[in-house]
Amino acid sequence: MELIIRKENPEDFETVFNLIEKAFKQVKISDHREQFLVERLRKSKAFVPELSMVAEIEKKIVGHILLSKLKIKNGRNRFDSLALAPLSVIPEYQRNGIGGQLVREAHKKAKELGFKSVILIGHEKYYPRFGYKQADHFGISLPFEVPIENCMAVELIMNGLKDVNGLVQYPKEFIA
Repeated sequence: MELIIRKENPEDFETVFNLIEKAFKQVKISDHREQFLVERLRKSKAFVPELSMVAEIEKKIVGHILLSKLKIKNGRNRFDSLALAPLSVIPEYQRNGIGGQLVREAHKKAKELGFKSVILIGHEKYYPRFGYKQADHFGISLPFEVPIENCMAVELIMNGLKDVNGLVQYPKEFIA
């Protein structure tokens, strides 16, 4: 089976909504509203259409990833970065490397678009394989309480977070 990763199109929105809902249905540490977050982000200034990607197998969408813009704020300094949220693969296709391919492809595209880093809240055993480290390693913190091992960042280019530190400022769509 050939896996194709491509930019999400408007005609994919309903399928992606249902995919995200299904992917997070059994996840314990979820508010089960990730699909609504994606809808809000698509309408926001933080949305980068090229960084909303789907994975297809035999013309069936089986996975989705979204990277959206955020800021890291330190006093008067503001640094651009991206948030990875969410990464979704429908349950019957999980544990086949699809999520990993989506992450790698999204990182590659983000780097091509000039972004230097990505921040996420995620599983501490999964994301380090893609170069993620605890965000506090870079002096980056989140504006709410989350276990420190689940707050992570990755540099898309060498020294992409050099001299960048502070508090993550998520787009308002994340809080709604």
